[in-house]
Amino acid sequence: MFAIGEYIVYGNTGVCKVTETTKMAAPGTKDDRLYYTLEPVYDKGCRLFTPVDNQKVKMRPILTKQEADDLIGRIKEIDTLWVKDEKNREEIYKEAIRTCNCEEWIRIIKTLYLRKKARLEAGKKVTSSDAKYLHLAEESLYGELSIVLGVPKNEMEDFIFKKVEKV
Repeated sequence: MFAIGEYIVYGNTGVCKVTETTKMAAPGTKDDRLYYTLEPVYDKGCRLFTPVDNQKVKMRPILTKQEADDLIGRIKEIDTLWVKDEKNREEIYKEAIRTCNCEEWIRIIKTLYLRKKARLEAGKKVTSSDAKYLHLAEESLYGELSIVLGVPKNEMEDFIFKKVEKV
């Protein structure tokens, strides 16, 4: 179980603070279940309720500062996520986002950054699907690292770039 006051990653919602655990009756059941009350860090005024034993949505603790520093130090080593089959591309990106795994988010960002660069150099536009998944991966990664490292989310891309260049 997560502790009250702890920051967690809650599916595609991103970083949330656990503000309460409470028993509630789930719709259609007689028994009370234990629920977390979550407040998304980047969606002020929003509250979410999710069962403590939720198996449908991925929940995990945010990285530690050491894990975040190590992750940034390994960015150059993390492979891209090239997908040759255009029909499967979106499904593979969607699954990588759903993992709530920072390395998968980095793979998407690296892949789509290179793909975007190649398309623009060829005089083509960036596809809406690529733009969507690049945005999702960046929001997820930068949002989590921002909390862990104490760097504003809107400065995280530059922060990471400078760290990676030093390696």
